[in-house]
Amino acid sequence: MQRNESNQYHIQGLSPEKLVQEFESPLYVYDAGTIRQKVGELQSAFQAVDLKIKYACKANTNLSILRLMRELGVELDVVSPGEMQMGVLAGYTTSQITFTPSGVPFSEVKQAVDAGAIVNLDSLPLLEWFGQTYGATKPCMIRIKPNVAAGGNEKIMTAHADSKFGISVLLLDSILDIVNRYDIKVIGLHQHTGSDIKDAAPFLKVADILFDAAKHFKDLQIIDLGGGFKVSYKPGDGITDMKLLGSKISERFQKFCQAYGKPLQLWFEPGKFLVSESGYLLTTVTVVKEDPARNFVHIDSGLNHLIRPMMYGSYHHILNTSNPSGPEKHYNVVGYICETDTFASDRVLPEVRQNDILAFMNAGAYGITMSSNYNARFRPAEVLVDHGQASLIKRRETLEDLLRTQMGL
Repeated sequence: MQRNESNQYHIQGLSPEKLVQEFESPLYVYDAGTIRQKVGELQSAFQAVDLKIKYACKANTNLSILRLMRELGVELDVVSPGEMQMGVLAGYTTSQITFTPSGVPFSEVKQAVDAGAIVNLDSLPLLEWFGQTYGATKPCMIRIKPNVAAGGNEKIMTAHADSKFGISVLLLDSILDIVNRYDIKVIGLHQHTGSDIKDAAPFLKVADILFDAAKHFKDLQIIDLGGGFKVSYKPGDGITDMKLLGSKISERFQKFCQAYGKPLQLWFEPGKFLVSESGYLLTTVTVVKEDPARNFVHIDSGLNHLIRPMMYGSYHHILNTSNPSGPEKHYNVVGYICETDTFASDRVLPEVRQNDILAFMNAGAYGITMSSNYNARFRPAEVLVDHGQASLIKRRETLEDLLRTQMGL
């Protein structure tokens, strides 16, 4: 979100107040230009290798976002049959979709394989079942757990020894035994370290572990290093140096390919990195409560729309777009859910008044996809702003939507 010459905030020339007036509050807004910028940043950082970007669409599955990714040449990584079907509806072929489940029923894996998607196998029992079911007739990838702890929060670390994700690299002999017994065609090795990783060192460490394991597989076409790049959450916040990371990873990958004896494709599966900074949750202030202990700002939203602060303790920068030049005060910004749903504690904001619009930054990833109907509240509408035009890409829910699946009405 930028400021114009009058010091007012806007998204491609459209003010939050105008957007709320047209589409109501609360409202999710996505800036297509930011998504294009982030895709280009990743492509530029890894231009020295054969790169494929697989958008981890659990971050945001709106069909318009998926279609934009497809137009940009970005393929999909999904974690459920539902996400796979949404990808198909957005115009992807199943061959452009990778299914990376975690402990799902084997019937879901069969559904994905039979549809033509590439699957990432994340357990020895699943690998054994795959070999018994398909032998050498279908390709697959294997998700390796490198036993490296990295990430911005213990809840979003996915590669350490205690993580549920992937098959431990310490079980490599068991993996190879099953692969050789059934002549399984393993075309790729995959790992995902976690999220919000700023420094290059963890990426390089897990890459070396994966490269070392890859020497034991004869049919590889792909090395998939997952995602987890750090995005900026507040002014001046440190981010992953993509240019430096791209240079270092590319150099190591090229050396690995030379040693392996053929060129391979390098995959990344960013989710938050591609869409987080594009998104804003626009809310309206309902009550400003001045309390002896704390000033509270109540808004017309809650953890049912943006659960990350309560679930992860995540920081979302908040802008008072209605009064950007007001005197600064300290506030607790809280929601309307009958729970403690605190978005921000002791946050310094320009003076907040009833009916002001507060914009939550970094709301493009894991906002609407993790939302709920708790307290029988409706999910907000979603709007995509592209080339200065705002388009409704998902309408606001109604009571009819909440009751649609209930019986006995």
